[in-house]
Amino acid sequence: MHFSGVLFDKDGTLFDFHATWGDWAYGFLMKLSGGDMLRMQLLSNAIEYDPGRKRFLPGSPAVAGTPGEIAERLLPHLPGTTPSALITHINRTAAVAPMTEAAPLLPLLGRLRSQGIKLGCVTNDAEVPARAHLKSAGICDLLDYVVGFDSGYGAKPDAGPLLGFCDRMDLRPDQVLMVGDSRHDLIAARAAGMCAVGVLTGLATQEELAPLADAVLPDVGGLPAWLNDLEQVSTAAQ
Repeated sequence: MHFSGVLFDKDGTLFDFHATWGDWAYGFLMKLSGGDMLRMQLLSNAIEYDPGRKRFLPGSPAVAGTPGEIAERLLPHLPGTTPSALITHINRTAAVAPMTEAAPLLPLLGRLRSQGIKLGCVTNDAEVPARAHLKSAGICDLLDYVVGFDSGYGAKPDAGPLLGFCDRMDLRPDQVLMVGDSRHDLIAARAAGMCAVGVLTGLATQEELAPLADAVLPDVGGLPAWLNDLEQVSTAAQ
């Protein structure tokens, strides 16, 4: 089996989720609360974040949700703030968050491109901060397709953003592999008719991802070896 396209989720897949967003969220929520520790705790509870450990809990909407879904949880504790203003604030501050790569990304994507594979990133983040994060890692130019929840294709777990890649790259879904850290990613892959690989650099566990995945890897760095093994098995079976 040879894939002609590979799609990646962003947060928790290309970038380690806790290392990237744990500290950032603490500072973001502290500023949003104006230093009021009671409000800080209310905001943290609303998005299932543990400020003491600076970690998101597994059920947090920040794991796979859109900025709009996160804003919806926060708004009841921010009287006078409009949804559009809060979403804009989330996107603007998130765009400058320092990103921690889950594995060395430049050689990984460069290797896949050298094999003629089309590459894309499908995230439930907004497109503008997503592109900023990818540029900061020096990999945006290696991607043929970058879409967020606001790019016009919908949001995962819907298949729309994934099928948009197929349309843009003129590929069939069965020629494309989706790589992600959440059930949203893998459900979207199955809905699109794609193969799916899970990675453990987000919040989901092996047990949560395995029923929806063709394989679960520690991180995206293991993808080339897995693809090579898959192709060898496929060739031997012919």
